[in-house]
Amino acid sequence: MKAQMSPLLLASLLLSEFLIADQAGRLYPENELHARPAVRVTVGLRDADIVGTDNRALQAAVDYVGNLGGGVVQIGPGEYLMRDSLHLRSRVTVRGAGERTVLKKHREYRSALAADGDFGEAAITVADTNGFAVGRGVYVASKSQRNFHGVCATILNARSNYFTLTRPMNADIMVADGGFAATVFPVISGYNIQDARVEHLTVDGNRAENPTQVDGCRTAGIFLYRGDHCVIANCIVRDYNGDGISFQQSNDVKVESCVVERCAGFGLHPGSGSQRPSVTNCRAVGNDSDGFFFCWRVRGGVAEGNWLENNGGYGMSIGHKDSDNFVRKNAIIGNRRGGVYWRAESEPMAAHRITFEENIVSDNEGWGLFVDGATQGTIIRRNTIEDTGKGRQKIGVRLGKQVGHVILEGNSVKAETDVRDDRPRQP
Repeated sequence: MKAQMSPLLLASLLLSEFLIADQAGRLYPENELHARPAVRVTVGLRDADIVGTDNRALQAAVDYVGNLGGGVVQIGPGEYLMRDSLHLRSRVTVRGAGERTVLKKHREYRSALAADGDFGEAAITVADTNGFAVGRGVYVASKSQRNFHGVCATILNARSNYFTLTRPMNADIMVADGGFAATVFPVISGYNIQDARVEHLTVDGNRAENPTQVDGCRTAGIFLYRGDHCVIANCIVRDYNGDGISFQQSNDVKVESCVVERCAGFGLHPGSGSQRPSVTNCRAVGNDSDGFFFCWRVRGGVAEGNWLENNGGYGMSIGHKDSDNFVRKNAIIGNRRGGVYWRAESEPMAAHRITFEENIVSDNEGWGLFVDGATQGTIIRRNTIEDTGKGRQKIGVRLGKQVGHVILEGNSVKAETDVRDDRPRQP
């Protein structure tokens, strides 16, 4: 990257530790102007405050604006090569030019670990150093220690084949268990932030050059962990070898008018205790797993106006403690494992009080809706649930053996079997 900065901007970056605004970023600042910093920095391939072609130019702008309490980073048209995540900062809006601003993940390098990565150790020792360098993003996991037990971090320092990291191991990553490190990371990520916004950006996951499939607990094309009151709007995520958009333990997140396609995992993945999410007017099409996956303890959410089509898993899945959610006015079409699945959970862990209304559910494999587990208080009303003649969606609505009270009201159902009720009949 060749970065070009104005003298004033360069001085500001060098002195940033002294420039953190006194009022900006406070929950209750002196007045409304302090609450809405107006700092704006442009990044581009040319003719911008910061000129560059990779994640370092983008990060310099985000960090500068974040240090001043918030504002806008405007990324111009072009392709930017990502060797690490673009790490979001609180109260910073990152805005692109839609499909003309592409953040493309760099090719993956991978190595087996040469020494165990111990729990709490913020370092790795790799067998092959090719592609590992200071500033690169890495994912560290093993055969049995993945999901939340893996870790995504940035390399801080190097000595021979030993690299220090920004985050410690979440588990013992053992050589004997196939422990590995790979230059895999979310293309855009935010940890422990609030009020950040990402909009009008395109993420190219470069799946062809990134063979390690990863899960949405630690990474995705766009990923938040404890990112509260953040907004992801009008973004496109394509060809990421994992989930498209995932947020974990993040409250009051809004995902609006985004497109996720051809990703290897879930399309849209609110998860792990994320409260009150709102996912509206998005498209999840042609992903390898579920189009929309409510993970664990996602409550008080709204999924509205989304188009979930031709995904390799369910169109939508909901389950573990995912109660009090509203699913309405979505189109769920042609998904390969079924339309919408209430997962088989026992009563304390089931998805209770789900309102499913005014959706179109058609031509999914096997069934339109399958309410399974010991769910209570399910409302299914004013939906169109039909097989249009393709012979795939043979059952309209299926109710599992343990399901409690369900309200079926005003639905239009067209299938070989409109309703299949597996519950034991009362004498």
